[in-house]
Order: sequence, then C-alpha cells, then structure tokens
Amino acid sequence: MKIRSFLAVILLFAAGLFAQTTPPPVSTFSIVAIDPQTGEMGVAVASRYFSVGSVVPWAMADVGAVATQADVNVGYGQQAIDLLRQGLTAQQVLAKLLKDDTFPGKDGRQIAIVDAKGNVAAYTGPHAPNWAGDRQGKTWSAQGNILTGPQVPEAMGKAFESTQGEFAERLFAALKAGDAAGGDSRGRQSASMLVVRKLGGRNTNNDRTIYINVDDSPDPFTELRRLLNLNLAYNYGDQMYKAFEAKNMEKARAAAQKSVQYAPNNSNSHMQLAFVDYVLGDKSASLDEFVKARNLRPDGFAKRWKDEADDPDFKSILEDKEFLKKLFPDGL
Repeated sequence: MKIRSFLAVILLFAAGLFAQTTPPPVSTFSIVAIDPQTGEMGVAVASRYFSVGSVVPWAMADVGAVATQADVNVGYGQQAIDLLRQGLTAQQVLAKLLKDDTFPGKDGRQIAIVDAKGNVAAYTGPHAPNWAGDRQGKTWSAQGNILTGPQVPEAMGKAFESTQGEFAERLFAALKAGDAAGGDSRGRQSASMLVVRKLGGRNTNNDRTIYINVDDSPDPFTELRRLLNLNLAYNYGDQMYKAFEAKNMEKARAAAQKSVQYAPNNSNSHMQLAFVDYVLGDKSASLDEFVKARNLRPDGFAKRWKDEADDPDFKSILEDKEFLKKLFPDGL
C-alpha cells in the first residue's frame, strides 16, 4: 500500500511537470553593444537561470550581436544573424522576427540587436515578466526582465559609456553595474560574455575574442571576472607571438605587458615578456621579469628557460655571459 501511494505521488508530480506547456522565462539582464573604433561586437548577460550563456548571447563578426531572453524564442538568435548577413538592418530584422514568430508567448519576448553598421534595435513585449524593460544608447542596448526596476538597465548604460579601455571591460563594467543596481530580483546563478571581431581571436581564423561562461555559481560575477582575466591574458599572449613572428618587437612587447597585467601570477607570461625585453635591448627589465618568472615557479625554471632560449631568435642571450651570471649565479 505504501509503495502504491508513493508511486501515485510520483505520477502526480510528473503529470504536473508535463502539464507545464510554457517553459520558464529566461529572466535576465544583458547588454548588446558595438565598438565602432575596433569593430568589436558582443553581449554580456547574467541571470538567476542555469547556463544563460547557452541561450541568450549570439554574435558574428562583421555581422551583428543579439540577445534573446524573457519568454525566449531561442531561434531568434541564429535567425537574426542569418537575416543580418543578408543585409537587413537591426530594425528590419527585429520586425521580421516578430512577424514570423508563430510560437506561443510572443508578447512576452525580449530581444536586442546591434548590427555591424551600428544600428540598434530592441523589443520588450507587454507581457514580459515584470519588471521588464530596455534602454538604448548610441552604440548599445541594455535590457532585462524580472528585475528590481528600471535602474538596472540605466546603470548598465551609464557604466558602459563611462568605462575606459577594453571593449570587454566595458561590457563587464555594465554587467557589474546592473547587478549593483539590483539585477535579477530572484538572485544570481549564471553569467556569460561573447565578443567577436574579424580574425581577432586566438590561433588561426578565429573571430571569437571572448567567449566565457559561468553556468552555475552563487557568485557568477567573481568567476566571470577570473575567466575574463585569463581570456584577455591568453589573447595578448597570442598577439605577442604573432607580432614576434612578424618581427614587430615593440608591438610584441606591448602585448606581452598586457598579458602580464591580466595574469600577474603566471610564470610563463613574465618569461615571454622577459625574452622580448632582452631582444629589444632592455636587459634590466628582462632580468627583472625572468626573476619574477622564477619566483612564481622555481621548479624546473632553468630547463624551461633553456628550452625557450634555444630558439634561434634568442641566440644572443646564450652568448651573454654577464647576463647569464646575473640570472644564474650558480651556473646554468
């Protein structure tokens, strides 16, 4: 009898789940933006929703960036990118998406689009979960639903416009400002950032400069910050290698310095900068960076150094007895 009662409860619970025909809203706050100077476009988003990065942000270099949320039609993302590639503006894409949407819940949707020409378009349906709304600037749109109030997208826009430096840093500042202004009224769980620029990513033929996701965390912003630092450090490390191969040593050093800035505790970043400093004739700075690299990772330092120094570009350092004596007073 007890087993039958237990099974009955399970069946009733399952029936309740399947009876829910409308999926829960992707309650979130996001910013979609473009940097006209660099051509970078991207989306930053946070939510009390698992793996928000797998649903909301979409972007393609030289095409556009899209955030689709609330009573979300995930298909909006790829459809918007496809339409933008055909030459439609952000406003035209938005109108067509809404016109062609035959799925239930259209009046609860929320979407923002920025195209490669800098056009910005956004829509918050009248039945999007409250508080819901959006705000726009010349190069951005900030929006959200189930928020604590309109101060969230307003704070995001102000932070994006007032923050200097990296485009990704400006997106992160906007996201943090939205959270500080109240954010998702239900709390925190996930966050994501996607930034694209033609051939701007690491390695070969990669347009994604930033793509980081925190899927499930009580403090997604701290983890997103950590991942962003790593992503930027690796980006600059990649730029350093490419500039070095092109014999543009000043550009290589500038990139290596930025890599160290974002990864100050990474021994390899300091070692890369040290070798570039030496090639440029700045032996004092080179020695300082080598010492930092060794202090951060003393085990195997000599071997790692020797492996790098065997590169033909660094032949002169192996012949510099005075420098080697300072770096390896006990011998190499």
